[in-house]
Amino acid sequence: MTTWSVVKDDTQENGRRRRHFRYAVFSLAALLVLSLGFVLIPREPQVPPTPPFSEQARASAYSDALSLRAAGLAFERASGDARSGPQAAAVNRAVTLLTVHARALMLPGGSAASGPPASPASSPPAAAAAPSASELAGALQASAARRLKDAETADGGMARLLAGAGTAQLLAAEDIAKAAGIALAAAPVADIPDAGAHSPTAQATDKSTASAAASCPAQPPGDGTSLGSALASAVAAELELVYAYQAALTRLDAGSAVPASGFLAQHQDLHGDAEALGRASCAPAVPQPAGYPLSQAFLAAPATALGALEAGSLPVYGDLVALSEGSGRAWAISALQSAARRTLHWGSPPGTLPGLVLAESELPELP
Repeated sequence: MTTWSVVKDDTQENGRRRRHFRYAVFSLAALLVLSLGFVLIPREPQVPPTPPFSEQARASAYSDALSLRAAGLAFERASGDARSGPQAAAVNRAVTLLTVHARALMLPGGSAASGPPASPASSPPAAAAAPSASELAGALQASAARRLKDAETADGGMARLLAGAGTAQLLAAEDIAKAAGIALAAAPVADIPDAGAHSPTAQATDKSTASAAASCPAQPPGDGTSLGSALASAVAAELELVYAYQAALTRLDAGSAVPASGFLAQHQDLHGDAEALGRASCAPAVPQPAGYPLSQAFLAAPATALGALEAGSLPVYGDLVALSEGSGRAWAISALQSAARRTLHWGSPPGTLPGLVLAESELPELP
């Protein structure tokens, strides 16, 4: 009995081992088949992440600049013998600034892949249909509205670039419309609102000025790139402009004195708004000097001097666009537009990107 029992136990043990071996072989084969199946089944392509808003705004602005530039070039080709007229000259100015805009909005590297895929409107100039002056002015105005709207929420540096591009395109649209003798639709972006006690911005900041001032440090920060410092620069610029207009009013002819009087009121309001925003942002107080020296150039040509002073305020408001946010940035964008219009009124160039000091020679060439 003992021998039989031992043999029986060995047989059962061997059977169990064979079964375990077969299970292992079958499991390995199944695993191999499954793995081959996973390898042969193509993986679904991953959806690329959504670009940040600032990059989307840049790509859209770049694409629109190329499309509008192509339309302007097509208009110039179709002008024929009328190329020397005021309408063609206005379009040529628009093409020049759009070229700069496209170059400034390109990604580093300057390849054609820097921007989004070209739309039919941004096809090569040779294939672009020639628009009418009214259509081109309207397209420029629509692009300006988009740039200025995007500037309200884009990152600081991109916001300044978009605000400058939008301001320049809005002025270019009005330039073409004036040269063509046509009327544009109502401006998509309102002029700077009344400031002082009636300004929505000033009202909001006045309510918070007391509480904000209580929390301000005893020693204001000395960072030259801070919002407070930028607001202090705006206050100083507006003080000088108020004094300059007051001095110029007695020296301008009657035709220039009327708009200058309106501009003086704008600067007084801007000064009040900038001071209110500065207090809310803990900006260092700007002492008001008794006066400013008037150069011989100012006395000889006050209108030209006012234009130069207005142009000098554009980078100040460009800084504010880049450094502020929310309602403060919206105010700075409106102030930038207002300054560009006054600069242009006195015959000074606001530049292809108002508010931005730009070395055009260092920009990449268009592909």
